[in-house]
Amino acid sequence: MKILSPRNKFLLILIIAAITVSFITIYFTSSFVKELKIEERQQIDLWANAVKYISSESDSCQDFSLIFEIVQNNRSVPVILTDETGNVIGYRNIHIPDISDSIYIAKILDQMKAGHEPIVIDLPDGTKNYVYYFDSTTLNKLNYYPYIQLIIIAFFIAISFYSYGQARKSEQNQIWLGLTKETAHQLGTPTSSLMACSSLLSEKYPSDKVVIELEKDVKRIETITNRFSNIGSQPKLEKINVNQLILNSIDYQKKRSPKTVRFHFDHAGGILFAKGNEVLLSWVIENLLKNAIDSMQGKGSIAIFIGMEKENVYIDIQDKGRGIEKSKFKEIFHAGYTTKERGWGLGLSLAKRIVEQYHNGKIFVLKSEIGKGTTFRIILKSTQGTGS
Repeated sequence: MKILSPRNKFLLILIIAAITVSFITIYFTSSFVKELKIEERQQIDLWANAVKYISSESDSCQDFSLIFEIVQNNRSVPVILTDETGNVIGYRNIHIPDISDSIYIAKILDQMKAGHEPIVIDLPDGTKNYVYYFDSTTLNKLNYYPYIQLIIIAFFIAISFYSYGQARKSEQNQIWLGLTKETAHQLGTPTSSLMACSSLLSEKYPSDKVVIELEKDVKRIETITNRFSNIGSQPKLEKINVNQLILNSIDYQKKRSPKTVRFHFDHAGGILFAKGNEVLLSWVIENLLKNAIDSMQGKGSIAIFIGMEKENVYIDIQDKGRGIEKSKFKEIFHAGYTTKERGWGLGLSLAKRIVEQYHNGKIFVLKSEIGKGTTFRIILKSTQGTGS
């Protein structure tokens, strides 16, 4: 059984609360609107009976004063009184520009009839009058009230979810910074000691292959320490040779990969330059190359293409590995996501942070097909033709 994360639980609670409040609101509003419609219908019935009573030429003055008061008290419901032929006898709470405009009057009456059946008044002389009416302004507003409330609730849920996400993102950023700074600090002391030992050995045995390789590895550890240090602070961006960056990364990875892995670098577009931090970007490239090798299970070809697109330099890294499902294109960049038995799932998350947050660039899955391979694309700001 899958356990929901705190974030998903929070979102689920918000959705359930919103649905519950919306359902209750719509239910009670609908009930209230129905009751109000019945009351307005009764009010119009009373108004029609009052008109009928007046038409009966009753001789009771007291009754007439009460009846006229009933007629005058209708101040909210738009009504039109007509005879059998549709001629307007009287109207209240509605604006009619020209009472002699039969086409306009017929249109209004049809609209009223579509909402409510007219009330029939049987007159003493055997003729009939008809009372047409619209819902009152108050009733019309109440019909829209539940939907307005739904929009407001959805708006506040969106704000709450966004604020929650920003708070979590800020917390994660602090954890990342703390982790990288502590890692750089912890690596600093042993790295300095190894560098000193390596220097002494290289002076004593300058031609020894083991010492030479040891010195390279020590420099590699120093580079890794610098990478963590740079992640923990705002890195300095400079003009870098993208071609050389790729070649150095391929050279490093080739020495540590099976001979069954082949690398192909297509730089037909010439030498390209981008604004970036070479230490951090080499980490990104090496991470993608390593993932490509793992995806191909240590056997196959990896192709790297570079080119210009508008004012940007793009780097495409293509493998012939197992591929990625389209639904996972964004998820693979989330911290903790991994398909390896041993791994923390931080590589692509760090790569995304380096490219997008520190270099204001983009990194994404350009295309992928299960069983055929994947192409990652990195986009960086070009410095082509500039001296900075």
